[in-house]
Amino acid sequence: MKSGAVQVICGPGRGKTNAAVGSAISALGNHKNVIMIQFLKGSLETDKMDVLKRLEPELKVFRFEKAAAFFENLSEEEQEEERMNIRNGLNFAKKVMTTGECDLLILDEILGIIDCGIITAEELIQHLETREDEMSVILTGKVFPKGLEKYVDEISMIQDVQVDKNQNE
Repeated sequence: MKSGAVQVICGPGRGKTNAAVGSAISALGNHKNVIMIQFLKGSLETDKMDVLKRLEPELKVFRFEKAAAFFENLSEEEQEEERMNIRNGLNFAKKVMTTGECDLLILDEILGIIDCGIITAEELIQHLETREDEMSVILTGKVFPKGLEKYVDEISMIQDVQVDKNQNE
């Protein structure tokens, strides 16, 4: 029985990555090492990435994609090239899971690569089954794939709710 938990943060709302980063910061506060691998986000360095880089070496963030644009905005040819880069990221994730390089592994937008047909839910399950017993994993993405339920310990759904500001008047 594995002691590390698998958590999913999914849904159509904004804030899934931010919730995962919050969990990472909590883990850092408990003297844990965290690796975050981001998928489908492009290669652009942003101010947010700069902030996360300041938390190294306890928190390491990786992006394997080379294109500056989001995956869905790429041409078919560019998407094919990025699929290979994403596969490299998946291979790295598998290595991290089997070697126990960290206490918490965040696979940001991994559910999106299932939704895009780059990998299957079965492939993700195979990766999860290879992880070190104590390692916790957070999976994020919009759509939760069927068949994954029995492999996760917790599912958090995030959705945006529109507030009627005129209601309080």
